Amino acid sequence: MKRLIIIALSILLMSPSFGSLFIYASFKINQKEIAKTICVQRKQAFNSCNGRCELQKSIKKYSDNERKMQDSLKDKLELVYVQNTAEITFGAIPVMESKNNTSILFEKKPIGASNLTFHPPLYTV
Repeated sequence: MKRLIIIALSILLMSPSFGSLFIYASFKINQKEIAKTICVQRKQAFNSCNGRCELQKSIKKYSDNERKMQDSLKDKLELVYVQNTAEITFGAIPVMESKNNTSILFEKKPIGASNLTFHPPLYTV
């Protein structure tokens, strides 16, 4: 499923670069119909155009549209927003150390440790 989504997205990303290829492929698929119905020289006895005039028009129209899109992108202004921040100064707070050690833990040495709590495992697997 992920592969299918990746392939579909990559085709969608690459499709604008293959625009003229799509135009040419659609022309080749429908060339006989274009030569019979749309072509300017369709009424001539020896028609050497075979709808190529319409292909040229389509490619020119596509390239003009691309050029307009590129020009519109160049014309857009880039706006840069700069936010001024207020300057904040931090002051040092003096550290107060207590000189008297009033903790009960540091007054006496431990008498002993319980063997019931600290022992190796009885069974090994």
